[in-house]
Amino acid sequence: MNGDLLIIVLGVLAAAIAASLGWFARTYLWRRKLRRKQAFFGLPDNSESLLVVNRDAGGPELTVARHDVFALLELAAIIKDCGAHSQVVTHDAAQQGFGERTEFCVGGPASNRRMAAHMHSLLPGIRVNTDPEPGPDRGAFQIGSERYRMEGGRTEYAILARLTAGQGQEARPVFLFCGQRAITNQAATRYLARHHERLSRKHGANTFVLLLKVVNSQAYGPDVVELVADVTKAAQAPAPAPTPAPATRGAHRGK
Repeated sequence: MNGDLLIIVLGVLAAAIAASLGWFARTYLWRRKLRRKQAFFGLPDNSESLLVVNRDAGGPELTVARHDVFALLELAAIIKDCGAHSQVVTHDAAQQGFGERTEFCVGGPASNRRMAAHMHSLLPGIRVNTDPEPGPDRGAFQIGSERYRMEGGRTEYAILARLTAGQGQEARPVFLFCGQRAITNQAATRYLARHHERLSRKHGANTFVLLLKVVNSQAYGPDVVELVADVTKAAQAPAPAPTPAPATRGAHRGK
């Protein structure tokens, strides 16, 4: 009887030890995964971040397109998972430099002044056609020698970028979600939420710029997204100098 009791006690102790080791292992892996996620997004515990959105041109109140609201919700979930806090500001009210707080900037340069400033300063190799007049090049991306035109609801593009402005590992990053339409902004945020672990393994805390293609958004919404290319090098290259106008033949010469 005493031997049976000893076996039972030893079994209970072994089960308790195994359960404790399993719990510690799961906790360690969870914490390591969380730390990697926090490092990638620049969101340590209780840190602050900015969600920068465009203001609707229809009035002075803060009104945001429906798909941009969904994009903010995607980002808010990431921020909450990291144990950080967020503040929503409009593009014309965000007045801070780089590296102070992690920034998530949503919207194209035509409607988001902050996005236009970031792209001009940090991504001079990308040109976005902001002409409001209808035409085949409206909203098109020019990256190096390649042009990416939009076919509304069928084939659309978005830029997803993580930028640090060369301020070192301690600087908080700026994430850009620049789509040709609001639904492509959401597609870019969803792509980041789904693939941040792979992007973290590949790029670490470094700058990257990705060109995404949103396929048939009129049927699939923001869910079907393809990676077209890593355009980091082309996006950071200086913009080509404008071609000078040819001299007019027979111009008048001053005496």
